[in-house]
Amino acid sequence: MFQRFFEELRIQRWDDHRFYHHCRINQSLHLISAISFLVAYAMLFVNPAWAAIIAWCFSMVTRQAGHFFFEPRGYDHVNQVTDEYKEEIKVGYNIRRKIVLMGAWAIWPALLLADRSLLGFIEPAQTWSEFAQDVGQGWLALGVSGLILRVLQLTIQRDLFTGIVWATKIVTDPFHDIALYYKAPLALLRGERIAPATTGPGQR
Repeated sequence: MFQRFFEELRIQRWDDHRFYHHCRINQSLHLISAISFLVAYAMLFVNPAWAAIIAWCFSMVTRQAGHFFFEPRGYDHVNQVTDEYKEEIKVGYNIRRKIVLMGAWAIWPALLLADRSLLGFIEPAQTWSEFAQDVGQGWLALGVSGLILRVLQLTIQRDLFTGIVWATKIVTDPFHDIALYYKAPLALLRGERIAPATTGPGQR
């Protein structure tokens, strides 16, 4: 059972790396994202709301900016597959789902600004510090619900095992990304915009 779990985790990580992390800028942004995610993980034990603010405003913004603005789209000559194919088989959040998720992230503070009580569902913030806490708590709920909903979707579309493996991958990605992309900024400084082709899991 454990052998199957770790093999599936290895495959999901490898597919994510080879299909969606060609650009050294994207890899470098993922490195920054991973480090800030670890800070957010530590902050969970101190102030969960501020942990969510760090995770969304620093970790997620840098991470998704790498995908949205720098990662090559279109036909993938390295892996010889179309972008449509990659988006279709993507286990986690593909570009369309990420746009929806980031849209919900951006809308939440605007909703609170329009009505700090959310139609009476929460105690309205009296100070900007309290407002930041409400924003952070909402973002924390969004992150947790986004994780759970995707696991449920994967359970329906595939099976619970795949969903649990994916959730494990997401939670441990910061550690894995640091190990995988710590050399990316130096490669970028050498003028290497696109990483060389890789032929198997664990190779960089």
